[in-house]
Amino acid sequence: MSLLIKNFLSAMEERDLTKAKSFLAEGFQMEFPGGEIFTELSELVDWGKERYKSITKDYEHFDELYIDNIKIVYCYGFLRGNWLNGSSFSGIRFIDRFMIKDDKIFDQKVWNDLSEFLSKES
Repeated sequence: MSLLIKNFLSAMEERDLTKAKSFLAEGFQMEFPGGEIFTELSELVDWGKERYKSITKDYEHFDELYIDNIKIVYCYGFLRGNWLNGSSFSGIRFIDRFMIKDDKIFDQKVWNDLSEFLSKES
C-alpha cells in the first residue's frame, strides 16, 4: 500500500492530475490544515497556488495498518519548496493519513507546520 501512496503523491507533485485521480475512489475527500476540505484535486492545486510556488515531500517513513477491509497508511517527513516571493523553505514537518479500500484512496488527512512558517514569510 505504501507504493500506491508514493505513486499518488508523485503524480500530485508532477501535477499529473489525471494519473493522480486514477488512484482515488469515487467520493474521495481530503482535509488539510485549517479544516480545508477538497473533493477535487484541482481544488487543492488552486488553493496551493495562493500559498507557495512549489512544494515537495521528503519522506522519513511509512506506516501501514489494516482494520477489517480498510488499509491505513501514514506517511511522514519534511516539506520543502519555494514561497510565492521566490525564497525557499525546507524542514517543515508533515504527516498524512490515507484510508484505502479496494486499492483506491477514499480519504486523506494532512497535518503540517506550513502555516507556522508561512506566517513568518508575510
